[in-house]
Amino acid sequence: MLSFHVPTGSHSLMVFATYIAGQTQFPEFTLVLMLDDVQVMYYDSISLKAVQRSQSNSGDYNGLHIYQKRVGCEVLDNDQPGLFLSLDAFNGQNTEEFTFDVIKRTMQINLPWMRITGMGQMEWLNAKFLYEHVYHPVCMKALRTFLEKEKTTVMRKLKPKVRLFRKPLTASQELQISCLATGFYPRHINLTLFRDGQPVDDDQITGGEILPNGDGTYQMRKSLVISEEELREEHKYNCTMKHLSLDNKLDIAFDEDLEKSDFGSSALSIIISVLVFMCVAVLIVIALIRWRKRCAAETGSSTSHQSGYSPTSTSEQETT
Repeated sequence: MLSFHVPTGSHSLMVFATYIAGQTQFPEFTLVLMLDDVQVMYYDSISLKAVQRSQSNSGDYNGLHIYQKRVGCEVLDNDQPGLFLSLDAFNGQNTEEFTFDVIKRTMQINLPWMRITGMGQMEWLNAKFLYEHVYHPVCMKALRTFLEKEKTTVMRKLKPKVRLFRKPLTASQELQISCLATGFYPRHINLTLFRDGQPVDDDQITGGEILPNGDGTYQMRKSLVISEEELREEHKYNCTMKHLSLDNKLDIAFDEDLEKSDFGSSALSIIISVLVFMCVAVLIVIALIRWRKRCAAETGSSTSHQSGYSPTSTSEQETT
């Protein structure tokens, strides 16, 4: 998998190229140009057209062999050039990696095949010259061009909306607390869960992946399961987050008495629900009894009225 870290506040232009050898429904060659996380151009060997798109593990490959290449550069938040990177992979395994630091004018190369063939001094100097005077200037010019064109999209800053969740795990008498940040852009965010002022170890936390929302923003959730013993110890929990849209870090605290506020409220809600159900049931029974009595009374009245009418009519006929 081709990936590398882009510092918070910087912008990058990346080219993803994929070549597939073998029978497949996908194009033999595809190329995608990405400005940060926005696709700005696409090309494949079937359409043979470069289409601009504006937003204003190795294993059994079933006869397929896939070659991938990722090349790109970055501009930092102070508008200075950052790193230039070139990463190659074949069938899911990295094969070549070039990292050129423009400021320090240094280059790091990781080539597995170089251990066998070696790399001469002239080849090294030639590669450094190409990266410094050809590849990097071309990439930076393209990056600034696309950045200007798509600045309303990739340079917007949307503040995260924060939600806290508490979920009693009644089967184990534990409590799960979660901190969710959603609706933020750009995607870089630092969200940390604390216990008594100390960061909770990563191996105790679930989640933490940055996931896309349907509206072009992102979300991140981190959860922690608190044991029954920890609940009795009454630790204080809070989560903090840092994001480009925030002037200062955002600190949100959970209720101090989690056991009381969650398990107590859970038990209380169950009791209230049972009482409400019983009251409704009693009202329904009372209404049903009253309805049956009223029906019986109306039926008796109707019968009595009909019985009184017949003798009167007979008496009147006899008198006549």
